[in-house]
Amino acid sequence: MTVAIVGIGAALPERVVPNSHFTHLDTSDEWITRRTGIKERRFMAEDGHLADLALDACRDALASAGREPGDVRRLIVATTTPDRVTPGLAVEVASRLGMPYAAAFDLHAACAGFVYALDHATALIESGRAESVLVCGAEALTRITDRDDRSTAVLLGDGAGAVLLADVPGAPAPRFVLGSDGDLIPALYADRRDRVLRMDGREIFVHAVARMSEATREVLALQELTGDDLDLFIPHQANARIIHAVAKEIGFPEDRLFLNVHRVANTSSASIPIALAHAREEGRLGASGLLGVAAFGAGITWGAGVVGWRLGDA
Repeated sequence: MTVAIVGIGAALPERVVPNSHFTHLDTSDEWITRRTGIKERRFMAEDGHLADLALDACRDALASAGREPGDVRRLIVATTTPDRVTPGLAVEVASRLGMPYAAAFDLHAACAGFVYALDHATALIESGRAESVLVCGAEALTRITDRDDRSTAVLLGDGAGAVLLADVPGAPAPRFVLGSDGDLIPALYADRRDRVLRMDGREIFVHAVARMSEATREVLALQELTGDDLDLFIPHQANARIIHAVAKEIGFPEDRLFLNVHRVANTSSASIPIALAHAREEGRLGASGLLGVAAFGAGITWGAGVVGWRLGDA
C-alpha cells in the first residue's frame, strides 16, 4: 500500500486581527513583524465553536478529492483546544460530516499534533486497516491565551486545516520521525490553575530549531533523499525566524520553502494543513509532488515527515 495526500482544505474565522491590536502591550507592528514575521491573525468569536471550523476544513478536503464523507471510515483531529472536555471534537465533526459509525478520535500532541496524526493515518492505510483517513488540525488558541502576556499573545491565532490521505498506487512511501522530551515541560505549558500558555521563548527557539532540523535530516536520510528532492517544505508556522533557521540548518532551498505565518500566526496543530491549503491557492502545488513537514510543540513534542501529494484539481 502506498499513501498520498489526495485532498486539502482549510477554514479560518472571519475576524482579522492586525498587529495594531496589541499596542496596549507596549509593542508595535514593526516590533512584532521583525521578531516573528507575523502581520495578522484570525480570532474566533468568544461564543464560537471550533467544530464549525474543523467541519468546513474537512468538507473542503473531501470536495477537493472528489470523495463523499460516507466513503471515509476514519477521522483523526489533532487539537489542544476542543469544544468540550469530552467527547472529543472528532466525534462531533464525523457526525455532522455524515460519516456514520466512523472511527473518530482526537489526538493531543500540541503543535506537532498534525505530524503525529499523519504518521498514524499512514500506518492505518499501509496496514490495510483503512482505505483512506481524514486528518484535521483544529485550534482555538485564543481560548488559552493570556491577552496581557506580550511574549505569547501576539503569536497565536485560530483556524483549522485538513487533508485526506488515501492509497495511491505508485506514490512515494511516506516516512515520519517523531519524538518527545518531558523534561522540557516547564518551557511551554498550560496548567489547570490558570489555563493559559506559559512559554520560555528563548529556550523554545533553541530547541525548536534543533529538534525540527534533526528530525528532518533523519527522515530524509531514511528515504535516501536530500532537501533538493522535496517539491515543497512546510514547517510548523510558529515564527518566521524559526522557520528560516530550520531551512538554513538543513540546507533547504528557500524557493521551495512555504510560509504563511504572516497571515495567520501560530495556529498550533492547524498550521501545516492551513499552510498547505494556502500553497494550493497560490499555485505552489502541481498535480503531484513530494512534501516535507516538520513541527515542534509543548510536551515537548516534535516530528518531521515526507509524504507525496496527488491532486486531481491542481
